[in-house]
Amino acid sequence: MPTADVPTCADGPASMTMRQSLALGIVTFLLMLPETLPVPVLRALVLERFSVTDGLAILFLSANMLGAFIAAPLVGLYVDRTGNRRRIAILALFVDALLMQALAHPHDYTTFLLLRVFEGAAHVTALTLLMSLTADAAGERRGRAMGCLGAGLTLGVATGAAIGGMLGKRDPLLTLHVASAVLLLAGLGAILLLPRDTKSSSRPGFREVLRAIREEPRMRAPLALAFVDRFTVGFFTTGFPLMMAGVHGIDRQHIGLLLGAFLYPFALLSYPFGRLAERWSRRRLVFWGSLLYGIAVMFTGVLPTAGIWALMPVLGISSAVMFVPTLLWLLDSAPGIGKTTTMASFHAAGSLGFLLGPLCCGAIVHFSAEPSTGYVIAFAIAGLSEVLGAWLVVLGPRRSQSELTATASKR
Repeated sequence: MPTADVPTCADGPASMTMRQSLALGIVTFLLMLPETLPVPVLRALVLERFSVTDGLAILFLSANMLGAFIAAPLVGLYVDRTGNRRRIAILALFVDALLMQALAHPHDYTTFLLLRVFEGAAHVTALTLLMSLTADAAGERRGRAMGCLGAGLTLGVATGAAIGGMLGKRDPLLTLHVASAVLLLAGLGAILLLPRDTKSSSRPGFREVLRAIREEPRMRAPLALAFVDRFTVGFFTTGFPLMMAGVHGIDRQHIGLLLGAFLYPFALLSYPFGRLAERWSRRRLVFWGSLLYGIAVMFTGVLPTAGIWALMPVLGISSAVMFVPTLLWLLDSAPGIGKTTTMASFHAAGSLGFLLGPLCCGAIVHFSAEPSTGYVIAFAIAGLSEVLGAWLVVLGPRRSQSELTATASKR
């Protein structure tokens, strides 16, 4: 049943139709699909191409997240102060397409990683602005609009993972060529479909954002969860393909299908749970989703191949339960700092998690006596971090209320 902690929308009447939400979900799909196309062929694309170790190969995805982590807050603050979200989002998409194509050409590994950093910055810029434009335009239908974007996001990630192995079966570089073409198509779609900019009275700077996080306790839990969620995803985008290939002997095509078995349920259920979050407690959805997801992640490193096939849909369903509600929870908890900055904070926290996840996974595997043992430990740590995140959902509101009461008494 609906609960009291479901906030009402203060943005006025709904102004985005279902057709518009679906169209923006398609743009998001085209934006996200290129990000996982190379994942199933990571070993051939990076490790064999540049003759580097597993640990160094993992830097390919960490470099992307480093660029995103640096760019997200800067873009959010700049755009909330100056406007022009739509124009910058379209430009970022075309720059992303150009950089993705540049990755397919011969470079030394250092240059390759540097290009990946800039590609990650362009990508998160486009994604942040697309989501903030949609959040402003959706009005009281924000849950279902963000659900469409969440579905497009995860469906793009799932499709990229599923077909990347097939595309790169003979030539791993083909995944980068196709990724560039898809991003170009996304840029053209954005020109036609992105909502218009709306003026914001908020003009936050770094100090205002840091003050909001420090003085607004409700922001801390959803930002921490964004970090933890992407931290665990970092283990799947890097460690999981290497584990399945090296430990289980699975070929590239089936690695992509395994990732698809995780990501497709996530994509297909994002809209229903986004809509449910308009009426039900977002915090409770996040708690149960995080708890189930964390427990499932802990088993990833110990199950045989058949068990992993059964586990993937569980991971997808639990991810869908918590993803859009976490984002909506943060938007409700960040008064006065602008939706683009709030969205950028969400992506910055997530990007930091995605940056550290692969690095942590790589370090654990590298320093373990056997790679198989390292993956068991790595996924156990990743799952435990998500379980602790679920505990934070329960603890956060209690601490928030006590801190708000203390602040009020001082005043």
